[in-house]
Amino acid sequence: MQLKQIEKRSGLGREEFQRNYLKYRKPVVFKDLAANWPATEKWTWEWLKDNFGHIEVPLFANDFHTPGKNYMVPTRKMAFRDFLELIRHEPTELRMFLFNIFKHAPELTDDFSFPTIMKGFAKSYPFMFFGGQGSTVNLHYDIDCSSVFLTQFQTKKRVVLFPPNQSRFMYQHPFTVQSHVDVNNPDYDKYPAFRKAEGYETIIEHGETLYIPSTWWHYIEYVEGGYSLSLRANDSLATQARGLWNITRHAVVDKGMNLLLGPRWKSLKENIAARKAMA
Repeated sequence: MQLKQIEKRSGLGREEFQRNYLKYRKPVVFKDLAANWPATEKWTWEWLKDNFGHIEVPLFANDFHTPGKNYMVPTRKMAFRDFLELIRHEPTELRMFLFNIFKHAPELTDDFSFPTIMKGFAKSYPFMFFGGQGSTVNLHYDIDCSSVFLTQFQTKKRVVLFPPNQSRFMYQHPFTVQSHVDVNNPDYDKYPAFRKAEGYETIIEHGETLYIPSTWWHYIEYVEGGYSLSLRANDSLATQARGLWNITRHAVVDKGMNLLLGPRWKSLKENIAARKAMA
């Protein structure tokens, strides 16, 4: 596996972004896209805890993909204030994701604005992600095939990206958008084709925004406990259609077969992924 650093830019405007990055689906880190957001100063640990700490939130651990009845369901629930205290002060594998906190705290949407650098932002679906130091997000690409603008707050997060032309080395589980290769410690005996993978990496810090192009694979590691905001955009009917297909096959085929076969379904997916990677 070989990784290059993702470029970081200040003052990157709409025209240049579309010409040099969006057109070629090339990732970039905006150092100041969120500079004028109230959120960059306002969303501190204490402020979030004091104002929204009563909300009960679902949390996921590393057994998120364990087959069986608990496949892709929350590990536990916790008061938001207690979870913030946990991830702020100690390592934990627990993460909060794809929980629309804005439905419970709509006033948070006043603290950021959707960029004007491209069309197609899904303004009804902003998401925040929270995790403790050392927690990770499995290698995957986003199921709806959106372009993602990920803004980090307070702390640091490491992101590793692979373009779609590297998909043959990712050991993608069929009927999902997931890979179970550990990017930090890849098992090359089990995943030999991953040696050939060529990608990019960066560490995003407070106030920085990473552009993750549509269908790019990404692996995320919380260098420190922290949180980020994800804004999604899709300006292509083709990628919207692909996203709908991904969601359908996952909901119907993958979850259905998991209920029927449990661990045998995971083993079958791994075998198919290995054959495709070595083809």
